[in-house]
Amino acid sequence: MVMVLTRRTSPRLASHCRVVVVGEENVGKTQLVSSLTRKPPHAENFAGSTVSCDVYSGGDIDFVDTPGMLLQSDTETTRLAVQQVRQSDLLLVVIKATHFDRSFQLLRPLMTGKRVVIVLTFADKISGQAGLDDLLASFKSDCGIEAFAVDSRKIDEGQRSKVLAALRNAPVAGVVGQVSKGLQAESATQQRSWVERLLFSAPAAAISLFLPAVLAVTVANHIAGILDPPVEAFVQPTVDAMASAPVLIKDVLVGRYGLITMGPLMFVWALPTVILYALILGAYKASGLLDRLTQSIHPLTRPFGLSGRDVVRVLMGFGCNVPAVISTRACSGCSRNTCVSAIAFGSACSYQLGATLAVFAATHNEFLVAPYMIYLLVTTLIFVRVISPPIARSAKNELLLANDTYLQFPTLDAVWRECRMTIVHFLRRAMPIFLCITVLASIMDWAGLIETIGHGLKPVMAIFGLPSDTVIPVLMASIRKDGILLFAQPDLAKVLSSGQLFVGTYLAGVLLPCLVTALTVIQERSLRFAAILMARQAVAALAFSIALVWVIRLTGF
Repeated sequence: MVMVLTRRTSPRLASHCRVVVVGEENVGKTQLVSSLTRKPPHAENFAGSTVSCDVYSGGDIDFVDTPGMLLQSDTETTRLAVQQVRQSDLLLVVIKATHFDRSFQLLRPLMTGKRVVIVLTFADKISGQAGLDDLLASFKSDCGIEAFAVDSRKIDEGQRSKVLAALRNAPVAGVVGQVSKGLQAESATQQRSWVERLLFSAPAAAISLFLPAVLAVTVANHIAGILDPPVEAFVQPTVDAMASAPVLIKDVLVGRYGLITMGPLMFVWALPTVILYALILGAYKASGLLDRLTQSIHPLTRPFGLSGRDVVRVLMGFGCNVPAVISTRACSGCSRNTCVSAIAFGSACSYQLGATLAVFAATHNEFLVAPYMIYLLVTTLIFVRVISPPIARSAKNELLLANDTYLQFPTLDAVWRECRMTIVHFLRRAMPIFLCITVLASIMDWAGLIETIGHGLKPVMAIFGLPSDTVIPVLMASIRKDGILLFAQPDLAKVLSSGQLFVGTYLAGVLLPCLVTALTVIQERSLRFAAILMARQAVAALAFSIALVWVIRLTGF
């Protein structure tokens, strides 16, 4: 029975209303709101907040889809969701029917004094319809709160109309008490067969989580290999036409680092990787697979100061570091800085990984791919183990998840919603910075600054057993990761051994986060944190590169 200490009624809402949609993670909030409005979302930054929420406009109702909450956690996304609840008087509370008792106890304090409509998702997983109907009726009779049970992926017009009507006429709820009536549902954990237990073992989970990055990069590189020749042919007439232009303008547009000459790399090599990786991860998340894998891999990553949730953010960085760093807002406060550092050091973004693989292929050193990835993984784990706080590595640091996740076949709409913001962040944030860096690098090249700096650093290259000409690729990769491609220049490639190429590409890739990533870290954390991160990363990269040189010399590689 639902007990209410007070109850108030309210006049009919105005013709246009704003609904804050709230619920724990993985309850189907976004799918529900999209089904109710039948419209795609648009991102909106709320005043005083650095986190974006999605707003869905549905006629006379605007739905504000807040991030999923973990009320036991200290994540920034949870604080944002609670803040939006406090500022709104109309809530659409979404709860998994399969976990109703637990979730309702956590969320009910947020409903006091608000206009509330409750929707129970995953209703098809409930054992017996009678208990569900009794629960929905008790909300209406005891406190006047309309409650509905739906499959958020298959809402019919009748259910949609009833939910929208309830929101338009929702009364103010009083102080909602405890619910003594439970629901019978088989938990997602209990449903796991021996096949699932095998597939979701820690080693299998680790392989499954890295598979999207490998698959995305491989397919994207094949696509880029097909697109690159016609794109280059299309650009070449413009490059030829600029031959008589003033030197500075020519360098900015068609020089070594010019907008026209280097611009296609962003669209031909980087963008396909970002899109493919976002789509694959979107399918993982929409199906519930990502949450299962997150749970499985946590015991392996916790000793390094990263939770299973954090690892997902690190893997996102293989598509683009920008949305990966932004997504760390959902990380726990004790591990967020470590997660950001892991992204900056070990998440070989589409630029870095694509350029590295292209260099190995162009110099006929394809066999270096596996050693490179293994060494990158091992050194990243060592790095985060050293910098992570003890509390994050504690055996008592259990993985916080809202509830067990059911596996289901993802719909195309659900996959697109999951990956959309990754692509948007790449285009809106990474792309403009990329263009600015291109112009800056061109001006530095025109002024001779790159050659001057490179000449001063030539003696340093001897420490790593590298010729002086490798200064420029390492320097440019520290600004923009596609600088690694300069290792494939014919004059340089023919003098480098396989071991030197290995050391050079590794050093260039991890010495510093690229400027795009560094600026994003500054925006998300602070200038001080970004400076400390880059200093730590530079020291670690130099140490790991020297260690790699020793190994290569000992093995005669």
